[in-house]
Amino acid sequence: MSTSTETESEPAKRRAARAASGAGSLPTAPCSVVWSKGHAYVLEGFRARWVGVDDRGRPQALSGEQLQRRGWSRTRSR
Repeated sequence: MSTSTETESEPAKRRAARAASGAGSLPTAPCSVVWSKGHAYVLEGFRARWVGVDDRGRPQALSGEQLQRRGWSRTRSR
C-alpha cells in the first residue's frame, strides 16, 4: 500500500471514530433521542437531563456531560 493511500484514508477513519464516539454537541431539542452503549436516552427539556435505562432495565438519568464521557451517537449501533 502506498503512502498516499494511507494518508487519504486517515480523514475517513477520523470521521468514523468521531461518529462512533458521539463527538460533537448533543441535541438540545426536548424529546431528542441519542444512543449510548446500546441504550436509548431521551432529553427531558424541563430538567435538561437524559433519561433511559441501564443494562438491568432500571431507570437512569444522565447529565449531558456524563453522556459525552460515555460516548453517544444519533443512531443505534450494534
